[in-house]
This record gives sequence, C-alpha cells and structure tokens, in this order.
Amino acid sequence: MPPALKALLAQLIGSAVALLLARNGLVAGLWQIVATQAASAAVAAALLRSARWWLPIHLGFVPLLVAAQSLGLHPAWHLAAFVALVLVYWTSFRTQVPLYLSNRRTAAAVVDLLPAAPARLLDIGAGTGSLLRPLARARPDCQFIGVELAPATWLIGHLLAARQPNIDCQRGDIFARTWQDFDVVYAFLSPVPMAAVWRKAAAELRPGALLVSNSFPVPERDADFVVDVDDRRRTRLYGYRIPPHATP
Repeated sequence: MPPALKALLAQLIGSAVALLLARNGLVAGLWQIVATQAASAAVAAALLRSARWWLPIHLGFVPLLVAAQSLGLHPAWHLAAFVALVLVYWTSFRTQVPLYLSNRRTAAAVVDLLPAAPARLLDIGAGTGSLLRPLARARPDCQFIGVELAPATWLIGHLLAARQPNIDCQRGDIFARTWQDFDVVYAFLSPVPMAAVWRKAAAELRPGALLVSNSFPVPERDADFVVDVDDRRRTRLYGYRIPPHATP
C-alpha cells in the first residue's frame, strides 16, 4: 500500500475509533476526543507498518489542526502555509524523500573525494544547493550540476548560485535525465530510492565513476569506502566505485 494511502487510512481509523468511543460516552470533551483520535491513528499506522517517522505526524496532526483553529487566524494563512509546504516538499508523499540539507563539513569531505583533474559532479535532489555552493568555491575548475524537483527549493538554490558560473541548478526528476556524463554523483535522499539509484548509476555511469550517498547505503551492496564526517549528526558518506560491466 502506498505510504500516503496508509496515512489516510490511519487517520480515518483514528477518527472512527474516537467517534465510536464518544458516542458510547467513553470519552468526553473536545481534547479527550482529539487525543483518542491521535493515539488511535498512530496505533493504526504502526499496525499498517508505516515508517516510524509517520507516528509523530499522526500523533500531532489533528491536535495541531484543532489548536490552529483556536487561534482565530484568517483562512488565507492556512492556505498560504499549505501552498508553502507543497512548494517545498512537492511529491515527498510519493517519493518518500524529505528535504535534507548537506552541511559545510560534509561539503568539505566531498571536496576531498573529487578527482584531482577537472570533473563533473551531479547532486541528485540538490535542495537549496547547500552542497553545491561550497564545492564550487573550493573547485572552480569543476562543474557542479544540481537537480531538484520541488519548485521552492529549486528556485532558492538557483538564485543563491546565480553568481557562481560553475553551478547549474536544474529543475526536474532525478531519474528522468541521463547521468552518463558525470564523474561523481552525490545523493542525500532516504533509504527508499537507494536501490533504484544504484541501478541507474551502474547502468549509466562510466567505470571508475563514483556514487556518494550521504547517510543511506545502497541495500545489499558493500560500500567501497565509508567516510565519517566530524559533525553533530555524525554523517557517514558511503562511496561506491562503478566497476567494469557493473550489474544493476
């Protein structure tokens, strides 16, 4: 079942449980009903085997909606917040890839992985370009291309990189374009698409090219090397060299 459908089903189950208990007098008062709905939705999500990060979303969704209603805000503010979230997260409900931003220490570690000769790096799911800008400053001889699907984050990255000629921020699907012209592909996505990322890298990158994944290893494949970044979140970079006749 798609994650978005699981989330909808969990919320419906939570609402049904809260309504049933309220009608039978087992819960009373607005916040008791809200708490019952939230807890029931979280339990339903767990039983449906949703990813763990869905559980706090279910616990907070309806309580935050009710709390927002008590603020007496104009409906336009709710619409604006919804539009902003859509423009930032776009199809995350389908791809299961949230917005992750690479920090400066991670960028410094990636600089050390670049070839000595001028190279081309592709950042798939580039977000606001937080990795591309320090890389471009450190290696002006290289070309850095970022691909991002969400309109708001792509636009921010595009504007911030406007004065760096060796950065090209493109909006599009990371799997729709070819990767064959790149020496390094960098990914900071989620565990969900990593098998597909490896299949595309193995099929399109030249032998000797490098796939670097921030935090999420390729399933069922040992990394050629691992870099531990000295930052607060203890980032790990998993490096995969494309072998001759790579098997996806």
